[in-house]
Amino acid sequence: MKIEKIETFFVSRFLVVKVTTEDGIEGIGESCYWSYPKAAEATIHGFRDELIGMDADNIEFIWSYLWRYNSAFRGNSIGGAISAIDMALWDIKGKRLQSPVWNLLGGKARNKVRAIAQGISGNTPDEFAVGAKKVMKQGFSALKFTPMAKEWAEMNYTKMISFALDSVRAVRETVGWDFDIGIEIHRNMQPHEAIAFCEEVAPLRPYFIEDPIVPDSVLAMGEVSKKMKLPLAIGERNMGIWEFREYAQLAKPAFFKPDIAVAGGITGVKKIATIAEAHHIKISPHNFQGPIATSACIALGVSSQSWDVQESVQEDIPPRRDMTDEIMKLENGWYIPSEKPGLGILFNDNAPKIHSFDPAKIPPPIREDGSVALQ
Repeated sequence: MKIEKIETFFVSRFLVVKVTTEDGIEGIGESCYWSYPKAAEATIHGFRDELIGMDADNIEFIWSYLWRYNSAFRGNSIGGAISAIDMALWDIKGKRLQSPVWNLLGGKARNKVRAIAQGISGNTPDEFAVGAKKVMKQGFSALKFTPMAKEWAEMNYTKMISFALDSVRAVRETVGWDFDIGIEIHRNMQPHEAIAFCEEVAPLRPYFIEDPIVPDSVLAMGEVSKKMKLPLAIGERNMGIWEFREYAQLAKPAFFKPDIAVAGGITGVKKIATIAEAHHIKISPHNFQGPIATSACIALGVSSQSWDVQESVQEDIPPRRDMTDEIMKLENGWYIPSEKPGLGILFNDNAPKIHSFDPAKIPPPIREDGSVALQ
């Protein structure tokens, strides 16, 4: 059935696309807001005239066509646009066939997907420990956090490393050893700092070290990976199968962290998951989006052999909770896949009126000498 209409909506900082076919079936997708959402929206509008009249069932053709459109330029706004459209097309296919998307992707490789909590914060090790205790009470068996002080950019090397170590130690003492801890450095360290930190934190058995340095160079990340001797997790800023192939070959991570709302949608991340499986790499997708992206992740997570833990954000409060009629079921730290057709959720048409556009603004930290710190 041919595509008849493509619309975009903002719910706070979350960009939603709705694709409608000529027989009235609607599919929804979501684009990563970190990637300058107005630029992603403009890209979707740029694709619109090309997509109108195409057969919505031909998802693979459309995915390839958009990647190669206008001489195959790259960028996260383009990846975000393709990702949102791709999710919407899978949603349409599921609704047309009256089947959950995970079933169209090959059926269940597992019955549920383990969630990894995120979002605990603090400015002292004790505050991080309080957050970890709360996560345990909610039923999670894993969490990831950034053990950095808010003023980390103003700290000297010794103080920064010591604070991070003390914070991880406080969390480990709180949760015990029957619990996984992912450490998110958020690209805040230089290579030598990351290597030194990893050597000292190793006895606390982190599940992974995420983005220890800025992902500007695959070769540099590979050098750090060799020396840090802990499981590396990378990929939240990357898009397309080709960048992840290079990571697999040169950086040799333990985890890929593609963002389904920027790395190519369901089609793109399914390809990335296949690369991961061939290299014995696990998938723990980056997910700081809304319930549409989460639903797409769970559809893939249930059907993919290489999926491991799914990042969990609090979706039961606005604006995320207002985006859709329901959210993915989370029970004792596990996501339960929907049995409903498509992605299993419907867009709330009133949400854009309730939550007007509110873009993220995250300036980089400034060091004491006035220079820009890494982020």
